[in-house]
Amino acid sequence: MTPSRARALIGRSSRTSSITLHCQESALNTPVNLSAARSAPRLSNQDLLGLADQCVKCGLCLPHCPTYAKTRHEADSPRGRIALVQGWLTDRLEMTPRLAAHLDGCLLCRACESACPSLVAYGRLLDGARAQRVAATPVRRRFRIGRRLGALSNARVMDTLSRLASVYVGTGLARLVEAARLIRFRSIATHHRLLGALAVTARPVAAHQIDDADLDLFVGCSGASAQGGAIAATRTLCERLGLRVRIASDAVCCGAMQRHNGFPEAADRAREQCAHVHGGRPLVGVSSACIAELREHPALTRAQEVCDYLDRRNWPETLVPAPLRRRVLVHEPCSHRRLLGGNAAVHRLLARIPDLEVAPMPENDRCCGAAGTYLLDQPEMAAALLEDKLHHIRDLKPDIIVTTNPGCALHLLAGVRESGLDIEVRHPVELIVRQLLHLICESSNR
Repeated sequence: MTPSRARALIGRSSRTSSITLHCQESALNTPVNLSAARSAPRLSNQDLLGLADQCVKCGLCLPHCPTYAKTRHEADSPRGRIALVQGWLTDRLEMTPRLAAHLDGCLLCRACESACPSLVAYGRLLDGARAQRVAATPVRRRFRIGRRLGALSNARVMDTLSRLASVYVGTGLARLVEAARLIRFRSIATHHRLLGALAVTARPVAAHQIDDADLDLFVGCSGASAQGGAIAATRTLCERLGLRVRIASDAVCCGAMQRHNGFPEAADRAREQCAHVHGGRPLVGVSSACIAELREHPALTRAQEVCDYLDRRNWPETLVPAPLRRRVLVHEPCSHRRLLGGNAAVHRLLARIPDLEVAPMPENDRCCGAAGTYLLDQPEMAAALLEDKLHHIRDLKPDIIVTTNPGCALHLLAGVRESGLDIEVRHPVELIVRQLLHLICESSNR
């Protein structure tokens, strides 16, 4: 790909439109322009070109793209990636490792969609382009990629991995790896930091099958390993509110991981299984990314993120958490900000804790770098984006960070631990329940 050809592609546009500036995003509730629901398992080249041609190459997306901000390379921007997809699909560019690297470098945070005056469905376009790439991949490689994604989206595998993480840390093996300086090797360092985080977050989740439940609590493939404490806390709080919770015996994946990595048929099968298990029931989840994916199924459109669900319940006047004199930074995942409409409910829930100082994490409109499997596949960029968050964390010195996404929680926790900071990373519901139980313990001791 020559520079002149790339510039020619970036400058191309089959459409023109007037540019209307969007209102500035709110710090708590973000106006969003959602891509259309994904109805076809695999978009054709013509479908993808139709989506790409909506881009008028105005460049208003560039200041909002985290990867472009880091590299200042046009091909690492939404506009540039759309041009590359157009060139590839029209056979003017070959799918070289260099071109693939630019496309794979996208976080799919969809910050560009919120800034786009032409309402380009960028997330849908990139998902579709990745699916076309995977379809053109040699069978053996495609099989290996599919098996890896299948393992990462399997609850039993993730539960086993979390148990291994506990052994890895508890036996001192993790310290031995650090002492031997093995973490200077990228592959070892990436898995070492995640195992250390999983050893903190993992907690067994037992099925709870009842027929007259008020809600189903979605566990998903990584709920027990990455958000075990949040699931337990949600069940406890629901019981305090007089709500009966059902936890299905089958922990099924929402399919988001497969969809964003080019396996839409596998993603659709996973989501269909979720609809089979939870369809027709009020469904609530602790993971913002999972809820965003599940809502795209016709039978699960009313699935709710747990903080929003709990904020809408009637709380007894006597159910007041114990005071907590601590500073909390609220991290807003991209999935919560851009696909669920914002996390104002998180702030309202935390406001129930007396004396708690709550503030949004600066630059919540920027991705932290977790982005599903991105932190495994693109560790350098993921680390660079995380460092921006850690800069604010070191400056503001919070006692606790809360977030509603499991990948973000693991990424932030790993970064905090590596920086030697004594800061908790929790789900908001965990903090609420901890203060409720603290108050109950104080009352019983009087």
